[in-house]
Amino acid sequence: MYYDKQHYRSIRLGPVSTSKIELRDLLKAWAAISFAFAILFSGGLSFGPEFAMAFIISCLTVGVGFIFHEMGHKFVAQHYGCFAEFRSDDRMLIFAILLSFLGFIIAAPGAVMISGPVGRMRNGKISAAGPAVNFALALVFLACIILLGKNMLFDYGFRINALLGVFNLIPIGIFDGKKVLHWDKSVYAFMVAVGLALIVLQGFV
Repeated sequence: MYYDKQHYRSIRLGPVSTSKIELRDLLKAWAAISFAFAILFSGGLSFGPEFAMAFIISCLTVGVGFIFHEMGHKFVAQHYGCFAEFRSDDRMLIFAILLSFLGFIIAAPGAVMISGPVGRMRNGKISAAGPAVNFALALVFLACIILLGKNMLFDYGFRINALLGVFNLIPIGIFDGKKVLHWDKSVYAFMVAVGLALIVLQGFV
């Protein structure tokens, strides 16, 4: 692991290490993505209670899904002794906000930068961790719907996290799916099946 005394001072949080710059980038990306989806959900930017509610729901569904997805990659990478920290892509964050005014979003807020002993198997497991976390969150929100009743927060949390997981399993380019498929086809097929099952369930809740 490398450090710059001014910018990369390590902060230990239990078994996980982070830094001030990573915490800053995570907060920035969380806020920007939540803001973009709030614009999308509410149909535009306003300063009334409807937009405030949309922003809160976005923070607790899309925002949480994004943060936990990236932390899934980070935790597994650090488990294998790698340096792993999230870095935001400020241009893509601005792009996502601008697109939200047009009624759709391309969300690529940044990525976990990893360096260290990573081979095909470890890379596959690190990549699988992100979508797996989204599916776990989708199941948590589904359980809340079943036990506590359906509302906007639980519904969006269930749907968005299921979609985030499936979307990231696309087996091309920089998506997680390409690395999972390269590592283990059976694991990839299982994860896709879980994601599709969660999407099908959305028609019944």
